[in-house]
Amino acid sequence: MENRFSPQISVIIPTCNRAWSLEKAIDSVQAQTLPPTEIIVVDDGSTDDTPDLLAAYGKSIRVFTQPNQGVSAARNQGIRHSSGDYIALLDSDDSWKPEKLACQMDFFFDHPDAMICQTQEIWIRNGKRVNPMQKHAKPSGMIFEPSLHRCLVSPSAVMMKKAVFDLKGMFNQDFAVCEDYDLWLRISTDIPIYLIDRPLTVKYGGHDDQLSRSHSQDRYRIASLLHLVQSGALNQEQKNAATAVLQEKCRIYGNGCKKRGKNAEAHKYLGLYAQLSGTGQG
Repeated sequence: MENRFSPQISVIIPTCNRAWSLEKAIDSVQAQTLPPTEIIVVDDGSTDDTPDLLAAYGKSIRVFTQPNQGVSAARNQGIRHSSGDYIALLDSDDSWKPEKLACQMDFFFDHPDAMICQTQEIWIRNGKRVNPMQKHAKPSGMIFEPSLHRCLVSPSAVMMKKAVFDLKGMFNQDFAVCEDYDLWLRISTDIPIYLIDRPLTVKYGGHDDQLSRSHSQDRYRIASLLHLVQSGALNQEQKNAATAVLQEKCRIYGNGCKKRGKNAEAHKYLGLYAQLSGTGQG
């Protein structure tokens, strides 16, 4: 078992053209009361001042660069190059309170069987603090069924044992968005995701380059759910619940495509809805 006072933590920050926010993210890691073993930044093809900003940190961070392949590929590269037993992810437009890593490590030492935990968040939208709605409330423990409807785990709030990726795989690089939704569902089928009820992650939103603004999230959630239902990894109760949510998302997304004149796409998803409805959930 690791020494309580010297855990091996790898922090992984994927980034692309976020020079305007990246420094705040890195500085918040370097200000941790429990310093990580390493800070890995993966530059996913930035064309702004990111390389110069990263060079200024010298050997205090490890930098990997790649042609633009998306956030999943960037996170996966960081994970593959990491040396820690624990992985903490941080998006380049978010930041941490100074005690974030120490609090999560305390949790792991007090709960040695736990594999993954997240903290509460402070949400900042366009420079103003906002309160999450009730539907965004984070559950703790076996969260698979609540997580079917929407993503209830934030990458920037998570710390996990690296062994989780050996058990469940890595981020799906085919997903432009909802790659986190997909991974948390795969993990939560049989691994509890615990919540530390302290707001130690600061999540910023409202800026123009948020990925969720430029992609249809439901299309990717449908793909994730369909793969999961067909994977054989779910028990019958989980399969029933996942199939019900999959049906509803197909119906809503298909009708939305129909209204926008995307007839081929509408036919595909409404056809899948009809197929799922016809075969039932058994």
